[in-house]
Amino acid sequence: MARDLIRLMHSLFLPGAERFREPVWRPSVDVYRTRKGWLVKFDLAGVRPEDISLTAGGSRLTVQGTRRDCSAEEGCRFYRMEIAYSRFERSVELPFEPDPGHMTSEYRDGMLLVYVEGEANP
Repeated sequence: MARDLIRLMHSLFLPGAERFREPVWRPSVDVYRTRKGWLVKFDLAGVRPEDISLTAGGSRLTVQGTRRDCSAEEGCRFYRMEIAYSRFERSVELPFEPDPGHMTSEYRDGMLLVYVEGEANP
């Protein structure tokens, strides 16, 4: 009986709420400690560099943007879709506050590489 009630509540409230919420893709990230500072790699396969925004605030590094489906032909219908084409956002907490003046980035082979000079607080 309790399971049926829970299922009913989910069917009544979740589908409608999910319809209005924009899907957000969370790209994978790797963080490395290097001799000169830090390297943060965001996996952004299929994202155009002009659709990427990188910001730093406090100890947080945030990348956001949109991955668009550029290969679909007009009038075609999908058979199967597993790749997320939507807005994305991913934040990473670093063990220090990075100085934006000491950050560089490059986009290579679908990876956004962010180099951050700095030391972790002891």
